[in-house]
Amino acid sequence: MILMEKRSIATCIILSIVTCGIYLYYWVYKIMESLYKANNMESKAGMDILLSIVTLGIYGIYLYYKMGKLESSAYQMFGLPARDDALLYLILGLLSYGIICWAIVQNNINNDLADRVNAAYTQHVQNQGGGGQM
Repeated sequence: MILMEKRSIATCIILSIVTCGIYLYYWVYKIMESLYKANNMESKAGMDILLSIVTLGIYGIYLYYKMGKLESSAYQMFGLPARDDALLYLILGLLSYGIICWAIVQNNINNDLADRVNAAYTQHVQNQGGGGQM
């Protein structure tokens, strides 16, 4: 099982535009789900999306900040250099450049997090499986 998927940023942006934003909700869901799992937290990605829709985007502005904090925590957990872009994401979100935030996070997942998180998960599964067999 893969916890974090690498996705083509260009494809995600094009699909978001072509589907009038519907694919964007799926993309955001997958990013948030990955970040929750990387932090060993129960995923609340569905609730995050629902609250963003119900509040007409107000919760979505907070979600940019929350995403940055989850990303920062994942960087620390997996021994990557400290990075906290939560304030940058919040400012971009307030300026209606949210899709740029998601592109940046996807880029960070593609370049830094996915390999580390998936390798750690694979190692954990192997240790669990190997520990019970003799």
